[in-house]
Amino acid sequence: MSATTGDGKPALASLVTAGAGQVEAEAITDFIYRVKDISNAYLVRTGDGDLLINAGFMDNAERNRTLFAKVASGPLRRIILTQAHPDHYGGVPLLREAQTQVIAGAGFVETWRYFHDLGPYLARRSRKLWASTLPRKGNPPPPPEVVPDITVEGRHAFELGGRRFELIATPGGETLDSISVWMPDERIVFTGNLFGPVFLSMPNLTTVRGDKPRLVQRYLRSLEAVRDLGAELLITGHGEPVRGAATIRAGLDRMHAAVSFVRDATIAGMNDGKDVHTLMREIRLPEELRIGEYHGKLAWAVRSIWEEHSGWFHYDSSTSLYGVPRSSIDADLAQLAGGAGALAARARQKLDEGRPLEALHLLDVALGAEPAQADALAVKKAALQRLLKESGGTNLSETMWLRSEIAAVDALLAGPQ
Repeated sequence: MSATTGDGKPALASLVTAGAGQVEAEAITDFIYRVKDISNAYLVRTGDGDLLINAGFMDNAERNRTLFAKVASGPLRRIILTQAHPDHYGGVPLLREAQTQVIAGAGFVETWRYFHDLGPYLARRSRKLWASTLPRKGNPPPPPEVVPDITVEGRHAFELGGRRFELIATPGGETLDSISVWMPDERIVFTGNLFGPVFLSMPNLTTVRGDKPRLVQRYLRSLEAVRDLGAELLITGHGEPVRGAATIRAGLDRMHAAVSFVRDATIAGMNDGKDVHTLMREIRLPEELRIGEYHGKLAWAVRSIWEEHSGWFHYDSSTSLYGVPRSSIDADLAQLAGGAGALAARARQKLDEGRPLEALHLLDVALGAEPAQADALAVKKAALQRLLKESGGTNLSETMWLRSEIAAVDALLAGPQ
């Protein structure tokens, strides 16, 4: 997968908009059909009606229903929700029929409640990240409240129209309530976003936008559960299916080895007395274990694993124990340095030396003291642009964050409108 598209956006951004022009459901096999959405939805035809795996986003529910109606073989008997994110369940109210049974993982309602209760907070964070990637005229409709008819704690098997299905709890990918759908006779597994938006990638154990952290050991156990199935076709929440038992096994082995390496290296570093920032810089995968960093990043996984095992207090400063941030003395530091302009000049020097992150540390102080200081804003924009260029635009969250920060600086430089 290339890092960016022709418009300079991360390639991953194209996956969530891939269905914009879709006019027909796509055949994956002669009985499985895909409709592309922010996260894809799949219709499975059986001898006694159909089964839907995920329901797409609220905005696209009417379109998804229309596309699936063209390939439906009968009544919609079941909707399986692989996780409690709105792009997976948003279309349920419109797509379900009178006899449709909705099945999800244990904890689905709790995860829904988390996003509902923190709705305004998470919406602000998501808008900052996604505004330039998914431009829209207004806010999306609120996610519907969906209460599953059945929740799956471990495994749940059933037969429908001559096809056997087994639902397997696989928490630790994108949500703690995730399930995978296994069709043992056809040797097909639907994993939702267990492995992230792109197969063969570092998991996003703690997202930039905010979410409950996913634990590394749960992720590895879930990966092992899928690997043990011996699937010949692996269908994810985004992108193309992965075909061939050997290809699937090799990919799962590589992801397991890569994440295990990061976990073990982080724990070893903690025991050696190294701080988290040192480990974020130092830990690197061997070449034979390299995997993509489109959604999660290795350095972020290090930090997530560190804090999963040790908590939020890093034994770095007594001030971390109290509610007074370092920014409370920005004005004092700026005054001692000779003003925000002097700090901006030093930040420019750091940037010229190829040290944009040190420059941003200085600029945080300068702009904390004088938020509209023009020289500091100009250097901050240049430092952010340097980071964006050096990132290669590969990771979606990193790219969206840097772009949003550059846009915020541009707004301040432009002044009141």
